[in-house]
Amino acid sequence: MRRQREAIQDYAAEAQLFKRRALVAFSLVVLAFLLIFFNMYHLQVRSYYEYQTRSEGNRIKVVPVAPNRGLIYDRNGILLAENTPVHSLEIIPEQVRNLEETLTALAELIEISPEQKQSFLQDVRRQRRFNSIALKEQLTEQEVAILAVNQHRFPGVTLEARLSRTYPFGDLFTHAIGYIGRINSNDLQRLREQELAANYAASRNIGKIGLERYYEQLLHGTVGYQEVEVNNRGRVIRTLRSEPAISGKDLILSLDVGLQLTAQQALEGLRGAVVALDPRSGAVLALYSNPGYDPNLFVHGISSRDYNALLNSRDRPLINRVTQGIYAPASTIKPHLALAGLDRGFITPSHRIWDPGYYQLPNYSRRFRNWRRHGQGWVNVYGALIQSNDTYFYDMAVRMGIDTINDAMTAFGFGQRTGIDIHEESAAIMPSRGWKQARFNEPWFVGDTVSLGIGQSYWTATPLQLATTTAVLVNRGDAIVPQLLQASRLGEQLNPVEHQRHQAVTVQDANHWQVILDAMEQTISTPEGTAFRAFRNAAYTSGGKTGTAQVVSIAQDAEYDADALYERHRDNALYVGYAPAQDPTIVVAVVVENTGGGGSTAAPIARQLFDYYFSAGVNQ
Repeated sequence: MRRQREAIQDYAAEAQLFKRRALVAFSLVVLAFLLIFFNMYHLQVRSYYEYQTRSEGNRIKVVPVAPNRGLIYDRNGILLAENTPVHSLEIIPEQVRNLEETLTALAELIEISPEQKQSFLQDVRRQRRFNSIALKEQLTEQEVAILAVNQHRFPGVTLEARLSRTYPFGDLFTHAIGYIGRINSNDLQRLREQELAANYAASRNIGKIGLERYYEQLLHGTVGYQEVEVNNRGRVIRTLRSEPAISGKDLILSLDVGLQLTAQQALEGLRGAVVALDPRSGAVLALYSNPGYDPNLFVHGISSRDYNALLNSRDRPLINRVTQGIYAPASTIKPHLALAGLDRGFITPSHRIWDPGYYQLPNYSRRFRNWRRHGQGWVNVYGALIQSNDTYFYDMAVRMGIDTINDAMTAFGFGQRTGIDIHEESAAIMPSRGWKQARFNEPWFVGDTVSLGIGQSYWTATPLQLATTTAVLVNRGDAIVPQLLQASRLGEQLNPVEHQRHQAVTVQDANHWQVILDAMEQTISTPEGTAFRAFRNAAYTSGGKTGTAQVVSIAQDAEYDADALYERHRDNALYVGYAPAQDPTIVVAVVVENTGGGGSTAAPIARQLFDYYFSAGVNQ
């Protein structure tokens, strides 16, 4: 067998091959380095400013700082609305890998209600994911301790301490001060329209009703900013620059805590309203509606159960009865009608009519009854006001007619908002021919006019209107605008408010004012007066007018029997009054629902307010 010859190795060819391969590899390495250097040039030279800005954005954040909300005081410096520190559990959704798992794990540590979870998830969908959103507020000390120990387990979950609105008197001032609540989509839309959204970048709450809403821009303050350095987990390392927030202004009200407490105690267990004004300026001294509710429930979000309980209550605690309660004014408007009758010549101070106990229109079968069944005989304007004679005012109303009554009473302010510095106010109804035609598509009948003479029929008023129109009487035409705010303050700078006036009511003969005021004073001071018993032995002089308003109609020949009626069909009790009789410094209006006579129920409540007012020196 022949032996195969070994091939001779070609070193020259192999060397050439190696050189070619090495050149290709070197070229690739050089190309790679060129690409790297080009990319570095692009990043560090050509795109330097762009990436520097993005880098700083990852490292530096601008955080808005919410201002402290202004405090609210009564006229004596007692805090009515304050800010107290609370802890809240908050989450930044952007920094949480699995939100549902995080919520489940947190619920194993502390109690988180389904409503709190649902509200949080709604906020997550509504807000930007890098915003911190509260899951649970008002944490207890034990909850804070548990979360602090376990916080390292939950990236993006923080414990925050902030000031929260608190109303120390609970339901005492709810309908005057109102409350704040979480900013919702409607609030955001309104803020954007007013170009105020930027000022609420760090705020979670806004005034919802009452003074808190009306003076929101004074109370809120101005947002501040912090420029902070953060690490890769978003935790703040240090503050680089800051612009402090400017706190909202403190509000000083004309309300008096003692007078308000007196009103609350007087209305305990009753449905009604009490309002007290200074007729010289329009300053509101007391404004209480019963029943009320605790405004603290709304600050951190009221539960559906609690809100539905308030909303569906037959006692309507959410309604501010002082400004939104619509009642027939009954006999409290007789002084206003009497003045209009005197001024327009329909009656004179000596004009008398015979009262047989009823009034009957010619060719009309119905008899309009006087509250005193057998009548009062001959009655003039003094006796008609002192004893609240219905027959006299039936007759006078027919003499005047609906058009004159509407013109005169509208001038006093009936059927119009008073202009008080809260938004929740009704104008009530001062009826006219046009109003009835538009409302019922019916003409005005003379029988409608008869009932207007005693403040019934379609005529309605709010307790606040009764107080302000009574102030017009004691001021002899000067028409004040009721106002709760007395002054605002920022630091040491105090800014008293200027009180406004409506157009004055004028009369042709100024002596007619005194006729009305003398009769109202005798309603208190003479045994025949309907409020004499309520004010017997008072240490001050006063004047006033009682009223009893029917809630349901009673058959012509039937007698009113409160015990036989469903409780909510019983008469409403009303009273308007002022003191002292000469140069009054306080006017009070009281309405109590379904409790009977104004002289027996409403007037004694006014007496309690007057007694406190003069004994405590509120007028000083």
